[in-house]
Amino acid sequence: MEDPLVQIGAQIIPFFLLMLMGFIVGTTIESNHYREIRKREAQTRHLPTISFRRPPPSWQITSTALVHGNTVVSIDYFKRFLAGLRAITGGRITSYESLLDRARREALLRMKASAIENGFDAIVNVRLETARLANSSRNGQGTAGVEIFAFGTAVKLAS
Repeated sequence: MEDPLVQIGAQIIPFFLLMLMGFIVGTTIESNHYREIRKREAQTRHLPTISFRRPPPSWQITSTALVHGNTVVSIDYFKRFLAGLRAITGGRITSYESLLDRARREALLRMKASAIENGFDAIVNVRLETARLANSSRNGQGTAGVEIFAFGTAVKLAS
């Protein structure tokens, strides 16, 4: 008969190894993604992106088009575990906040890239929509990821 401490250790050690691996890999990916986002934000800073419904009256618009960008983010094992702990006590789930911040910024950058590729000078009436992607392995209970969809009206201004 095996020692009960060995049995418990055999069950707990893989869990903690997975948690550690999730933390290290997730932190590295998040750090790299933030670095890339900051670089792309600096490159697209010249494109005005505003949430006003109408452009300023002084703008002379020659053409418009709908532009959009979306991204789907998955919730990693480590952040899901931390969120589960927070669900017990209540309060802000800070482990998800950086995930959603990255997704929002990425969706906006993809929308701006679409406008720039098509020669537009600004984007007005910018809106963000979110949707939860249900986890199919739990009959729609739980979250497999979140989609963030950014859209707005791209405008070309008279020179």
